[in-house]
Amino acid sequence: MRNNNYSNVMDKSNTKEEIDLIGLLKNVWENKWIIVATTTFFSIVAVIYSLALPNIYESKALLSPVNEDIGSSQSAGNVAGLASLAGINISSASSSNSLKAISKAQTISFFKDNILPNIFLPDLMAVKSWDPETNTISYDSDKFDSESQSFISEPSVQKSFKEFKDIFQLSQDYNTGFVTVSIKHQSPYISQQWTNLVVNQINEFFRINDKREAQVATDFLNAQMAQTSFNEIKLVIAQLLKNRMQQLTLIEANDFYIFSYLDPPMVMEEKIEPNRASLSILGAIFGVLLSILLVISREFFITKKDL
Repeated sequence: MRNNNYSNVMDKSNTKEEIDLIGLLKNVWENKWIIVATTTFFSIVAVIYSLALPNIYESKALLSPVNEDIGSSQSAGNVAGLASLAGINISSASSSNSLKAISKAQTISFFKDNILPNIFLPDLMAVKSWDPETNTISYDSDKFDSESQSFISEPSVQKSFKEFKDIFQLSQDYNTGFVTVSIKHQSPYISQQWTNLVVNQINEFFRINDKREAQVATDFLNAQMAQTSFNEIKLVIAQLLKNRMQQLTLIEANDFYIFSYLDPPMVMEEKIEPNRASLSILGAIFGVLLSILLVISREFFITKKDL
């Protein structure tokens, strides 16, 4: 008897749920004009918003690390035995210049000393729009006065660096060792120029730094050569001097010191952002979901009020 009563209760509960679901679907259908109107509104807003967004172009370069420390590794192998006899410890391990370059290029000091002096800062901090027909940039008058060529409020290095990081990407494929560098901008010409600038400045920074270190080492070895009277040590120093001279020659001879181009940056014709079709579809989906939620909520509160 008890089982029959329980079964009757469950049947009534299931029937009620089916009725509620059917009623809910019926209510949604009856208020379809709300759904259509809301969806249309948000679709139009999404389209207008996407059209208001400026086109963004990305220039990308594929780089190959230049063969590093060939001369130094050969020299280290040649003089390691002699150095040990002379009591000089020479480590054959050397850090990768390409890894150092990737880390250095993403620092604020590199931006301040190598990028900032070589760009027109309003192109980074005050761009409003780019005209593809005349290849000219318009600047935000609230940030930059085009007549006086001065900022309304001069941006700090840290603030400028933050903006630059948002458009700059540098990464390495650890399987191949190749490096990808890219910059996004409203102007595809500036995007290409700045990508070239980053690569050139990386090469130049390490060229100057390594040249200075090699010259200091050469001067030190020459001084030690003049002071020592042991032939074994003189032989080691002579080999090290030869290595440093080879290094200085390579520094001066190579156009690409750290990275060379596998694929140089181009002035791109097609934008990478924004995806206006996706934004419009997302706007329509948001409108549908919001309108259905409004209809269900409206019916819930009306039913609750009647109870």
